[in-house]
Parts: sequence; structure tokens; C-alpha cells
Amino acid sequence: MIELIQEYWRPFLFTDGESLTGLAMTLWLLVASLAMGFVLSLPLAILRTSHWALLRWPVQLFTYVFRGTPLYIQLLICYSGLYGIAAIRQQPLLEAFFRDAMNCTLLAFTLNTCAYTVEIFAGAIRSIPYGEIEAAHAYGLSGWRLYWRLILPSALRRALPYYSNEVILMLHATSVAFTATIPDILKVARDANAATFMTFQAFGIAGLLYLGLSFGLVAAFRLAERRWLSFLGPAH
Repeated sequence: MIELIQEYWRPFLFTDGESLTGLAMTLWLLVASLAMGFVLSLPLAILRTSHWALLRWPVQLFTYVFRGTPLYIQLLICYSGLYGIAAIRQQPLLEAFFRDAMNCTLLAFTLNTCAYTVEIFAGAIRSIPYGEIEAAHAYGLSGWRLYWRLILPSALRRALPYYSNEVILMLHATSVAFTATIPDILKVARDANAATFMTFQAFGIAGLLYLGLSFGLVAAFRLAERRWLSFLGPAH
């Protein structure tokens, strides 16, 4: 155990001497995919709650497809499936994009978390009491100003407990990144196991790292809920 830690503590935490690995790579995948998925999900959530079917149905189809299929399959399609299409290989920009494993991984992770986040935010938008919207109309708010000043801020607050679950699930989902040869925590654990045959120790360290990250995220979201959900009552 001590020998394993002495040899692999750097790869498990941040680098193997050549590139980002382990904990640092997992955090990069998590933050980058969540950030891009969050930005994409805001306008899509508004469209998801639209009264116009032509705006609502494409977003609904997108969320059904990405929530209804495993992330592992989505990653395989992005990493190897799309690159096998001749039309994509003939386009220099697309060919260069899908040839990079990191790009394919971030694309799959972003689209997956975006689909779940859209439904979370759409549900939060629907849960806003109509009285608040009527009061905003009385103050002269309408259109994009209504969304910018009332609906989106209120919905984001109400969605916080549900979004925290998505963040934790996304952290666990990053463990499939090794499929695309991304050196995350699990990839380092697999390499350490292959080199030392210390299966329990190698994957045990990986599990402890994921557990520590999960506890940290849960604590951070609990503090955020106490700060931004206090207006809903003592139960929050």
C-alpha cells in the first residue's frame, strides 16, 4: 500500500509528469462540462416551458434522447462513432475536433448534463407561483426583462437542491472518461492495478478520492441552500 502511494500519488492527484491526470483531470472534466451544460440549459429551459409547440418539442426530444440513453453509449458515439462518418472526416474542422479525445469526452458530458439540467430548470420555472409573475406584471416587467429579473433568478434558487444531485451524479459519470483514454482518477487506478496487481488498494484510493469530492460538493451545496433558499421557509 505504501509503495503504491509513493509511486502513484502524483498521478492520482494532478500529473504524471507530462499531462494533467487523476483528481485534477476529473475536476476539469466536471467543471468544464457543468459550466457549458449550464449555459446551454438556460435558453433551452425557457424553450422547454414555451407555449409554442414548435419551440418546445425539439427541446423535449433532445432531453428524452440524452436522458433515455446511457452516457457510456453517448461517449462511444462521440469518440469513435461520429469520426467513422465520411462526411465528418471530409470537413477539416470537424475532423480535427472529433480526432481529439478530450473534445469528444467534453461534448458527450456537456450534452448529457445539459439534458438533465434543462428538465430541472424547466420544472423550477413551472413551480414559480403565478402571484409572483402577476406582481411583476404590475411593476411593468414583461418579456425578457421578466425572465431576467424574476423568473430565472427565482427558478435557479428553487432548482438548487435538485441541481446539486445532478452535479454529484455528473461527478460519478466522469468515471467513464477512461473509455476515451482520458487519464482521470479511474484511468490512473486501472494503470496502477495493471502495474502492481494491488487491485483493492488501487481502486480503494480511487473510491476515497470520489468520496471526498462528493462530501465536499454536498457541503458546498448545503451552505448555498442555506444562503439562497432561506426565503422559502425554515424547512430549507
